[in-house]
Amino acid sequence: MSQYFDLTRRKFLKSSATIGALVLGTCFVGAAPRVMAGILTKSSESAKEANLFVALRPDGIVEITCHRSEMGQQIRTAIAQIVADEMEASWDKVVVIQGKGDLKYGDQNTDGSRSIRYNMQRLREMGASVRYLMRQAAATRWGVSIDSCSAQQHVVSHSSGKTLTYAELVNDVLTITPPETDKVPLKKRSEWRYINTAMEHIDLKDIVTGKAIFAADVLEPKALIAMVIRPPVVGGKVKIFDAKAAKAIDGVVDVVEIPTPKGAPFFQPKGGIAIVAKNTWAAMKGRRALTVTWDDGKNGDYNSEAFKESLLATVASPQTSIREVGNASSILAKSTDKLVADYYAPHLAQAPMEPPCATAMYYKDRVDVWAATQNPQADMQTVAAMVGLPKEKINVHVTMLGGGFGRKSKPDFSAEAAYLSMKTGQPIRVQWTREDDIQHGFYHAVSAQHIEASLDKNGAIEAYLHRTAFSPITSTFQEGATKAGSFELRLGFTDNPINTPNMKLENGEAPAKARIGWMRSVSNIFHAFAVQSFIAEAAYKAGRDQKDYLLETIGPDRILDVTEQHADYDNYGGDKTVYPLDIARLRQVIEKVADMSKWGRKLPKGRGLGIAAHRSFLSYIATVIEVEVSEKGDLKIIKSWSSIDAGTVVNTDTVINQVQGGSIYGLTAAISDGITFDKGRVQQSNFHDYRVPRMSDSPLEIDVEIIQSDAPPAGVGEPPTPVYAPALCNAIFAACGKRIRQLPIGDQLRA
Repeated sequence: MSQYFDLTRRKFLKSSATIGALVLGTCFVGAAPRVMAGILTKSSESAKEANLFVALRPDGIVEITCHRSEMGQQIRTAIAQIVADEMEASWDKVVVIQGKGDLKYGDQNTDGSRSIRYNMQRLREMGASVRYLMRQAAATRWGVSIDSCSAQQHVVSHSSGKTLTYAELVNDVLTITPPETDKVPLKKRSEWRYINTAMEHIDLKDIVTGKAIFAADVLEPKALIAMVIRPPVVGGKVKIFDAKAAKAIDGVVDVVEIPTPKGAPFFQPKGGIAIVAKNTWAAMKGRRALTVTWDDGKNGDYNSEAFKESLLATVASPQTSIREVGNASSILAKSTDKLVADYYAPHLAQAPMEPPCATAMYYKDRVDVWAATQNPQADMQTVAAMVGLPKEKINVHVTMLGGGFGRKSKPDFSAEAAYLSMKTGQPIRVQWTREDDIQHGFYHAVSAQHIEASLDKNGAIEAYLHRTAFSPITSTFQEGATKAGSFELRLGFTDNPINTPNMKLENGEAPAKARIGWMRSVSNIFHAFAVQSFIAEAAYKAGRDQKDYLLETIGPDRILDVTEQHADYDNYGGDKTVYPLDIARLRQVIEKVADMSKWGRKLPKGRGLGIAAHRSFLSYIATVIEVEVSEKGDLKIIKSWSSIDAGTVVNTDTVINQVQGGSIYGLTAAISDGITFDKGRVQQSNFHDYRVPRMSDSPLEIDVEIIQSDAPPAGVGEPPTPVYAPALCNAIFAACGKRIRQLPIGDQLRA
């Protein structure tokens, strides 16, 4: 039995304080509610929400609850750093507890690079509240002013030399009414101990020693294993099936049909037939023995090549205007010397190293789910709809995730497990294989981009037209949706930073014949690829250096307010006065990465440098890549450099890791064969035909420098990805003169 199943209320009470513990707010750990010790904030609801994350035990151990999912981005470490810093906790006395799905935490969706941005302030306030209470308790016991008491590393000291540890003060604090969190003074930046430093991953030892629990490690002795054969075409359903041979396999217990969803996909299972068995091998053999005839439905005609041509045809003609300034159409119509380019990027799969997996136990009045999920609240809602219970009755326990990249925020796999447990009356673990994940995912949208520009006599862009068309994510939630949502267009399209007096941005419609979902950096991937590739093409046409022309094209330092032409621009949910689109910060990362890479140096024949820069998730990043292209067309990435301004950062080591990992993820977008369809079916199945970068594909070094900033924290996990493909393709052109406008690169260098 795994530690997740072992974490019952009884066992929790043995390991945690039940009497005399300082607990701020109501929290949950595993399956057990935190024991309230008489302290609750009595201020506003927002203040109550801020105090959900900390418990100080009588022995002085600090339990910090992480309400976001850990999938390699070290959010558990970062949340602990923030709280421990403000409360002046000794790091060796900090324990991180994984929070389960619960609405009291507010947003728990670990995507969109929002975890620190959404939570840093309230986490700081909560930590500072504990420090304040410790000082107040000591001051009361000593009969002195709180201002004469200071707290450092789990100890409160008085100017007289007297000291008390946090453990000695817990009972005293229980008699004090906590202050409103937003009234407690926070530390100055110069006083930070843990924030903005490089600290070791708090789970590192457990991960490398095999003690960390991932979804497939959740082993309940009575649990059966299920593997599902799903409709190969989205919207398809079972016509007939023969389970005789499958049931004859030793170890197979049952064969259960999962209903086909109606309407828009949402996060529902695709349907299909589940083989329920005593072990994974029996489930796999039973699935192979099952005979199924499918009704493919309306998407059985989906073909990637035909769809590609239709998208390119769409962007070749005028579409719906999204943002317009000046008179770009008129100037371009009169121009006799235009630069025109079409760009294309295929479907992509998130392809986390750990395929989806969930275990569920259905009871008549509730369901317990253990899942590798990025969004336990989405699991609550999806499972509830699947089994016909209120979402409050769905208990979602979050395991460690072996990667997510957006795939695991869509909990169809949890719903499968819950449904099968309901039907069999047994705990069920649904295990996806690599093939399941590649062939039955929520794919990054295929896209086509058309860009035209007219250059003035000095080579500057005087008029710019950009059309984009892609299957929208809105199709996942609205049946028949063909128009991109504004949230998708503001990902590198409506916030175009090109400084020109004449600009027109247009969006074309595109149907969705597959399940479309977000992937690391979402629409920024294909928008940045087109924009940054085109700027490099314009630089070449103008006879200018790539880097110099890029700086000239984005223009002088200024705050760009695209809402003047596009009122729907939501700025990633950030207040534009707090998170303005600051061209000075974009210029700074470009200039910094140019210095890092020694831009302009003489290179051997066959080598080239490429640069790209982009703002996404409120962060600014620029990347330079050096490549070598042989006469035969063999590509070798020598090295890459990145400079990032993410505002205030918590863990500098994590930021470097995220930029390096995001760069490799961006390399996938450039060299992967992508996901293609024929007769509605995905043509790829595993890493032999859905390529992810090997060590031989990757640079030996990815140098990263962080721009130190007092600005509010922004995103880190996703911004490094969109710039990599255009920087790489720009470097390829510099090395061998071959222009790449369609991804993947594939054999284009050999043509």
